[in-house]
Amino acid sequence: MSEAESALPARPTSRWLILDGQGRVLLFHFVFSKGPLAGTAFWATPGGGCETGETFEDAARRELFEETGLVVEDPGPQVAQVRVSFRLPDGRMADVDQRFFLLRTEAFDLSCAGWTVEEQGVLVDHRWWSLDDIRASAETIWPAELADILDTL
Repeated sequence: MSEAESALPARPTSRWLILDGQGRVLLFHFVFSKGPLAGTAFWATPGGGCETGETFEDAARRELFEETGLVVEDPGPQVAQVRVSFRLPDGRMADVDQRFFLLRTEAFDLSCAGWTVEEQGVLVDHRWWSLDDIRASAETIWPAELADILDTL
């Protein structure tokens, strides 16, 4: 990591690799039509930033419930870590330390009841993606290493 990257504010983040019975991963489609990220669209795993004083595990439980309606008592071990610098929706750059947790489940009805106002404005779709779908896609998918991570599970 360069000196410039390490000078960025830290953003610890918990994310989920939710796999269905067919081995497909759940991704959310984010589309920004206004603000600093206007014109940006990408697919990403469920999850988000840790709140002050919150562990990665606590954030994983909270984010899973907020974004899907699913409840887990123990998120299990972290299965991957990706560190990257990127622009947050408010326009600030951050050094994002993403910790990934794995949940294998059958298809379920996703609940958006816990979505924030911001999420309601930018989360436009969700879909289950196969590893082949991810590798063949021309769309932006985060993390960029997702296919390689899924290959190790």
